[in-house]
Amino acid sequence: MMKQLFPIKHVLGYLLSLVLSAVALVVLIPDLSYTLKMTILLVCAAIQASIQLFLFMHIKEAEDTKSTLYINIIYALFVGLVTIFGTLLTMLWGYM
Repeated sequence: MMKQLFPIKHVLGYLLSLVLSAVALVVLIPDLSYTLKMTILLVCAAIQASIQLFLFMHIKEAEDTKSTLYINIIYALFVGLVTIFGTLLTMLWGYM
């Protein structure tokens, strides 16, 4: 009974997210090359994003609304990329 009530997946996901955040902070301290630092940070970010999607946002559980869920994720990525590249376009590349 207690095994069904205790959210072990959520606790493990939370702990994994904490570990990945700690790794991302610790990577900035030692003298590593810029490329290696960015590679480690991007890998940690991708793993943490997938943990968030699968464990906390329950992406696997919604079989009937799977297409809507993926469309929403693609739309969110589109909005994020437009925001990032629009900011780069106006602030760094000097578009007037």
